[in-house]
Amino acid sequence: MTVSSRRLSSVLGMALAMTVVAAGAGSGPSEPASAQAQSSASSATGSPGGAAERKKKPRYVAKIVRTKHGIPHITAKNYGSLGFGSGYAAMETSGCTLADVLITARGTRSRYLGAEGAYRDGVSVSGTNLQMDALVTDLRNRKVVEKLLADPVAGPGKETRAMVTGYVAGVNKYLRSIGGAKKFPDRACRGADYLRPNATVLDVWYGIYLANILGSTGHFLQQIVGATPPTLTDLGLPDLGSFAPLPSEVPSAEELQKALGKDPSTGFGSNATAIGKSASSTGRGMLLGNPHFPWNGRYRFSQQHLTIPGKYDVAGASLIGSPVINIGWNKDVAWSHTVSTGYRFAPYEYRTLVSPTTYLSGNGLIRQVERRVVTVTVKKADGSLAKVTEDLYRTPQGYVIDDPSTLMGWTPLSFFAIRDANGEQLRTLDTFFNMGRATSVRDLIARQDKGGGMPWVNTIAADRAGNVAYADHSVVPNISNALAERCMTPIGRITNALAGLPGLDGTFADSSCQWGTDSDSARPGVLGPKNMPVAYRTDWVMNANDSYWLPNPVQQLNGFARIIGCEKCERTMRTRMVSQYVLDRLKKGKVTPASLRGTQHQNRVRAGEVMRQNGDLDKVCQAAGGGKACVALAKWDGRSNTTSRGYHVFQEFVTRIPDSLLAASIWKVPFSPEDPLNTPRDLDETNANVIGAMKSAIAYLEKRKIAPDATWGSLQVAADRGAPAIPLGGGDGDLAGNANALASAYATTNTGFLRPITFGSSHIQAIAFGDKGRVDARTLLTYGQSENPASPWSSDQTRMFGRKQWVVFPWTDAQIRKQRISSVRLTGR
Repeated sequence: MTVSSRRLSSVLGMALAMTVVAAGAGSGPSEPASAQAQSSASSATGSPGGAAERKKKPRYVAKIVRTKHGIPHITAKNYGSLGFGSGYAAMETSGCTLADVLITARGTRSRYLGAEGAYRDGVSVSGTNLQMDALVTDLRNRKVVEKLLADPVAGPGKETRAMVTGYVAGVNKYLRSIGGAKKFPDRACRGADYLRPNATVLDVWYGIYLANILGSTGHFLQQIVGATPPTLTDLGLPDLGSFAPLPSEVPSAEELQKALGKDPSTGFGSNATAIGKSASSTGRGMLLGNPHFPWNGRYRFSQQHLTIPGKYDVAGASLIGSPVINIGWNKDVAWSHTVSTGYRFAPYEYRTLVSPTTYLSGNGLIRQVERRVVTVTVKKADGSLAKVTEDLYRTPQGYVIDDPSTLMGWTPLSFFAIRDANGEQLRTLDTFFNMGRATSVRDLIARQDKGGGMPWVNTIAADRAGNVAYADHSVVPNISNALAERCMTPIGRITNALAGLPGLDGTFADSSCQWGTDSDSARPGVLGPKNMPVAYRTDWVMNANDSYWLPNPVQQLNGFARIIGCEKCERTMRTRMVSQYVLDRLKKGKVTPASLRGTQHQNRVRAGEVMRQNGDLDKVCQAAGGGKACVALAKWDGRSNTTSRGYHVFQEFVTRIPDSLLAASIWKVPFSPEDPLNTPRDLDETNANVIGAMKSAIAYLEKRKIAPDATWGSLQVAADRGAPAIPLGGGDGDLAGNANALASAYATTNTGFLRPITFGSSHIQAIAFGDKGRVDARTLLTYGQSENPASPWSSDQTRMFGRKQWVVFPWTDAQIRKQRISSVRLTGR
């Protein structure tokens, strides 16, 4: 590795080559000009690619029909061809990001983008290009993915292998069809050296693998590549002013959770509500799903509809680089996901002997830490290439980390290595793929369990018969509470007490402290479905990233391993808002499809509703000497609509209250597990910290010269790459209590606004099953189908999102024909 200081850092921060078939006047925006030019160029052959590809019988044949907003409906006769169409369509609308995913998966970012350039996936992984390349190069040197592909238990099935192989062919087909990188439609990567038709199957599989480990190995990227054995002059201890691994100097629970990747302020999360037949006006199932994901980069969603007539038919959204639907629906079941509270890894602590790189293992054996040296090609400032070496360290359980901020530094006495449950599987695509075949919510969860690769999310689902389900059947290390109690080290007990993560004794990692295996585990070392939480109901279930404990107000799920999440624990204001929407509707009558999807745009603010009780919020503002801000706050309509005035005063206030106080002293009525959706409550209007937060908020807005009665839409606007400054409703999720959660992080567009949005509500879907096989599908891809700002599909849906409108997703053949704006038949090998 590059030698650097071991000083303790702060808590981790973190288009179309086709033959066009016009749909007629009023059918929607025309194709991008580049796509029209490509269509003309290929019209002589009938398909992109020309006569050369017609000499041999094509291996792949797919039809792509684009409907309004650029949504691709891909039809094929086999799974390879289905993947082929998916890869081609993805490269057209998300090509720059997909190309970035591929060079990341190859470990060649430094070669093209420079070693010191920042790598951020927008979720959990951050570091330099060199650090990312070093990790990926070592994964490739160890042939991690190749071994998983050869594993009959942990590896993928034949259908998803075929889809990935076809996907790669589709990516390369598109790049060949445009005539070179210099003709790529998106200026962001036009002419890039890495934009070549040379994608491989392994590139895509490594990209999927990296997505699997984003909350585990990936989260510790800097701590893995930066790990260095302590020396006499640098003992690897925390700096003065920070904390040491002593009971009186440990981090707060909030600090430790953030450092372990459980930081709610990142905005990464989701809401989902499923309504069953006993609460539904239709007597059938309905679903509202809203994942809160980045608007730029690797974890953008792209919509697609995949069909093999009579065999497979599923629609929804896929993360870039995925040929399968991740969140979506078929004719019988709809599902969405929310990020689970479970851990995907666990640390082992090893006692050192003689030197910092030797340690004691079971049966009294002494082992040596494995030092692995990798070589990375980097681009220098003058454009020339050079070789740089880095080193990483491993034990049989996993990579050594050096992370004093989580109490897991490499000291003369001990060090930690993490075992990664998601690093031991490549079943994620199979899991999502087979969910698309489900016929009911129980069948959906059974298929998910058989897949055994749900990486880091809960599942919320509804079916045509009116049943609903919530499940956290994600990949979690099999560490029962009993195993944790038996094997935790003193530091491991601290991390467990503060953050629910047990640190185990590495001496016995291969014996008495080895992860368990259940009779129904998908593979050794992970919890089986019988030991994971699930709820099947006919009224309703929801989740908004709090633990599994309360899927419905009248059902508590208790008795599970602590590593999955907490029980009898406080819910966020966002969870309380999502639940309150349903509870308030049921007071008026059953939930209708319109009322369910309407909650997406109501923009109620639960923390504001609670804090306004007894006039407490106004009293706090008066105590802070807020003046005109208090007038605006008093007149605030309680919403985060674009037209709401005074909401910004509230959001700036509530997000300034220290985290530790939100769960404690700011409330006169504390949290009660017996009334989890109504406690805590009764804001303490005399609390000095609360009043101080209001003073700070008002001072900040005055410094920014923002009027207290400014409309929210004049302050919060879209800011994905190249986006117009489109006013948006919604706001902070967990603290303010917006279900329509939006956040700002690393914005480079529209930065002059108070809140340029780059994160949050993304692929929103409201699905209602009707009689006679009908499916009412309404969707919004908040940042648009295309990442290219020059495309008409870039901000069209963003404008609809700001106006509280929905896309009527064409599901049937007749609906697709009515909305069709283009069609192409692709062939390739």
